[in-house]
Amino acid sequence: MTAVGNVADLIRSAALREADHPALLDAADGSQVSWGRLDSAVDAQAHRLRMAGALTGDRVAVRLPTGIEFCVALFGALRAGCVVVPLAPGLPGPELTRVLADSGARLLVAEGEVPGIAGTVKVLPAPALAEAEPFETAGGDEDLAVLAYTSGTSGVPRGVMLSHRALVSNTRQCARLRPAPVTAADRVLLAIPLFHAYGLGPGLLQTAAAGATGVLLERFDAEGALAAIRRHRVTTFVGVPPMYTALLGLPEEELREGLATLRLLTSGAAPLDGEVLRRVKAATGLDVFEGYGLTETGPVLTSTLVTGAPKPGSVGQPLPEVELRLVDSDGTPLEEEDEGGAGLVSVRGPNLFSGYWPDGAHGPDAEGWFRTGDVGYLDEGGDLHLVDRANDLIIVNGFNVYPHEVEHVLGLLPGVVEAAAVGVPDAGTGETVKVVVVRGEGAELTEADVVAHCTSLLAKFKVPTRVEFVEALPHSVTGKLARRSLR
Repeated sequence: MTAVGNVADLIRSAALREADHPALLDAADGSQVSWGRLDSAVDAQAHRLRMAGALTGDRVAVRLPTGIEFCVALFGALRAGCVVVPLAPGLPGPELTRVLADSGARLLVAEGEVPGIAGTVKVLPAPALAEAEPFETAGGDEDLAVLAYTSGTSGVPRGVMLSHRALVSNTRQCARLRPAPVTAADRVLLAIPLFHAYGLGPGLLQTAAAGATGVLLERFDAEGALAAIRRHRVTTFVGVPPMYTALLGLPEEELREGLATLRLLTSGAAPLDGEVLRRVKAATGLDVFEGYGLTETGPVLTSTLVTGAPKPGSVGQPLPEVELRLVDSDGTPLEEEDEGGAGLVSVRGPNLFSGYWPDGAHGPDAEGWFRTGDVGYLDEGGDLHLVDRANDLIIVNGFNVYPHEVEHVLGLLPGVVEAAAVGVPDAGTGETVKVVVVRGEGAELTEADVVAHCTSLLAKFKVPTRVEFVEALPHSVTGKLARRSLR
């Protein structure tokens, strides 16, 4: 396999090509940094981590909001040969403690005080745009670059091991698409949180690979995003379905004028309704190109950019260097005569992860194939359509929520006999978490009690917004919870 180097080399390469070209622009305050200045700040952060005791291979957690500081912290750790553990800024204490302990992180880069952190973890403040002597990049290729935590099917967060090879390969695969998702001349709106695989890969890393300009937006709201697009003459929008739904809530004329500088709209992380596709095209004249992927796949697997033709209900075809096939529950490929039938999506390519932390378990098999757990079918044109999600995954604003994790937390609440979590449609977030709860005899639990309990133990997007109390939950004859009837 061709050497791909270190993810932080993307910054150095951009600085060598166009040192004075704007790299990042913060939409909140208008501050910006060039590729040359960013490269120097990354060097300074790498030196800073070394002085703090970080060695090659050490895990460095980064809990910062979307902004220039996050980018410096991320690439500085990667240049130092460390493994970045990206965390949500609002991650509740119990989850933060669990992830830090599981990853064995030695350093945490965060804003302000972080109460309850064990003494083995040293907290460093957010980095400044300092200058320093060049730092010789450490590590790369098959070395671990990012340890991204997603909720496992058992409800316990699992660390997805992404190598430099996987992440750089995915930027190369995406760059080969036409029209190109990002070019050096683009200004890319980065409104998806950068700690999320989608915001990180197709967003930040793709921007760096092209040497474009990333316009950072910490929080998305339709009017704020439209203002940022207009003010900073954004040309490429990396979005998720709820963002497009929110934009369509604005007056059509305002939307058309506000998005006039855009050349390309992309969407991922969750299915985009065909009616939304149609309405966006009617309002702006632009198609929305959909993609599909997982944190475990670096993350992009397919895109309608492969054919250049959006197709309602389809997530397109595999990227260059990605192989995709449908298999049965035993992993056996479906026969040609089964064409059009649904099967589990199995993939192979250089962008795949190295298994789950810490031992690489349940990664690609000996032949390099990985079953995503999603169920889909290929139409006559070879485009993939997803029809169901294994493990009853719930996707809220592009973020994965596994029912078992929510149910485990509910089981800790006195008065709960049994509970089930399911995803239900939501106009604002695509899906939202609904819980169905069986109370114990004499328990006086209220909806407010359930929500407050979950809020104290779960990230905000995992907290249920709908609570229903029932006498009993439906089960199959084998005792398995019949979730589908609860939706």
